[in-house]
Amino acid sequence: MSKTTQSRARKFRALLQTETLPVPGAFNSFTARLVEDAGFPAIYVSGAGLSASRALPDIGLLTMTELVTETRYMTQRVHIPVIVDADTGFGDVHQVYQTVRELESAGALGIQLEDQVLAKRCGHLEGKTLIESHAMCQKIASAVEAKHDPDLLIIARTDARAVEGLDGAIARAKAYRAAGADAIFPEALESAEEFKTFAEAIRDPGIMFMANMTEWGKTPFLTIKEFSHLGYHLVLFPMTVFRVMAKAVEEALLELRNQGTQQAFIERMQSREQLYDVLDYKHYDQFERQIKEG
Repeated sequence: MSKTTQSRARKFRALLQTETLPVPGAFNSFTARLVEDAGFPAIYVSGAGLSASRALPDIGLLTMTELVTETRYMTQRVHIPVIVDADTGFGDVHQVYQTVRELESAGALGIQLEDQVLAKRCGHLEGKTLIESHAMCQKIASAVEAKHDPDLLIIARTDARAVEGLDGAIARAKAYRAAGADAIFPEALESAEEFKTFAEAIRDPGIMFMANMTEWGKTPFLTIKEFSHLGYHLVLFPMTVFRVMAKAVEEALLELRNQGTQQAFIERMQSREQLYDVLDYKHYDQFERQIKEG
């Protein structure tokens, strides 16, 4: 692990202590670039987004190799921190260890693990099943042991609110923190009061908290400012970009089919010049001229 990467991880941790960060989800390198260009401080590699981009449900069908590959593509194209949704870690402690090693090597500065069974479900759906708390603690310990950079964030997500109630989620969070998690992510809390109660119950000045502000979920819409007042450091918007883009594509395709031309929605498109800006097209042209001109 290079000093540069270690420095970036330390800077990221320091930034988390100064403000609550909004973190949109990305599902490929292009959307990651758009997130960075829009001025956001970090990117979330969403497991739901990656699955949906392959027309698959978010039930753990992606492989570790696919996740690591997509993570590397994104970290190579952006400069801001990348947090990765590693779902259940693709297995037991050995698989978790390897997952963290591979994702850290791919450039991730934060890695999220959750306490569902391997055939996981979307965090805001019914029918979730959890592994035992001690088994998740072992996964967290394995993740901590695996990281080269001590500043790499290990984020423990608990889905216990829907299965064991708020008290069960708090008990798990305390155990996960004791096992070495740097941040806790309570999934699918149902009110601002629950977020407040959860954060206050942990009573650990060194812990960080992450929240999920997904659409059509169990959590009511809360602003970044509200989450900041509740004591949260990171707020995810995992599928927002995907859903907006999917709706826009549906509407454009319907109009194209019905009208036989795209002229009516040209103004709704990203222009060729804007696309080339995202792709750094001029850089490649300049490089080619430099090489050919000697």
